Amino acid sequence: MAKKTDPAAEPTGEAKAEKPKAEKTKPEKPKAEKKAAAAEETAAAAPAAAAPEAPAAAAAPSADAPKKKVSKPGVPPRRGKKLRNILKQQQEKIQKEGVMPIAKAVATLKSMKRSKFDETVEIHMHLGIDATQSDQLVRGTVSLPHGIGKQVRVLVFCQGDNVAKAKAAGADYAGGDDMIEKIQKESWTDFDVALATQDLMGKVSRLGKVLGPRGLMPTPKAGTVIPMTADIAQAVKEFKAGKVEYRSDKSGCVHSRVGKLSFEEKSLVENIQVFLDQIKAVRPAAVKGHYILSASLSATQSPGIRIVV
Repeated sequence: MAKKTDPAAEPTGEAKAEKPKAEKTKPEKPKAEKKAAAAEETAAAAPAAAAPEAPAAAAAPSADAPKKKVSKPGVPPRRGKKLRNILKQQQEKIQKEGVMPIAKAVATLKSMKRSKFDETVEIHMHLGIDATQSDQLVRGTVSLPHGIGKQVRVLVFCQGDNVAKAKAAGADYAGGDDMIEKIQKESWTDFDVALATQDLMGKVSRLGKVLGPRGLMPTPKAGTVIPMTADIAQAVKEFKAGKVEYRSDKSGCVHSRVGKLSFEEKSLVENIQVFLDQIKAVRPAAVKGHYILSASLSATQSPGIRIVV
């Protein structure tokens, strides 16, 4: 028997005649856009390692690594172990000797010299004064017969003919308004002693903030103000030859250089004796009781040696 066909299942003539419509395609991009897109794809596909790496953070120090000692401001570095042992031995020797005459103390300092450079010899005196009372302050200058073994740089505030006189006498710097202006603008203090003629003290007093804290301010008490009737050349020569300034500090002590360890013993003894005599001569009238409580000598790298005064 012939199979019956469902008329609904057979395609109609219209359906047969109907052709499949072509799919719509997107319009092609211009060549420039294609190149840009390709470049973007290449950049995106590049490995992350190709990008510049950020600088690596500093590695934390290991627990075993030695720690660096940071010195505190104003505190001198600790001396080496060898030098500490030497100083300890010298201190023990000095303590056994006790207080010494000046000549013996100088000889002991010379025997302890170990450094290659020429050490400075200093004197330290503890005075029985009240440093808070202005009438008990000790301050002045003294000319040491053999100098201090150092080239002293002298500045003189003066004007007119005195400028040439000061320079002829050995002053390193001399002038008036030009020197004052240099210090005001630059805080310049490349000198060891400042002298000033009396007529310029009005202008020089403006430099107190710069010179005062450094102990360079000319004052009549220190002998660094030159009176109008005084010989400016003589004043310069005295300071160049070894005239030193001294003054008591807040603890009532006076410190000063008295020469170099290379000096002959006799020269050092004479310098020290002159300095001691000067301090005794300027004893303030307000001081009662003992005036010089103690005095000691020391070199740059030696312990102090107490001396008889």
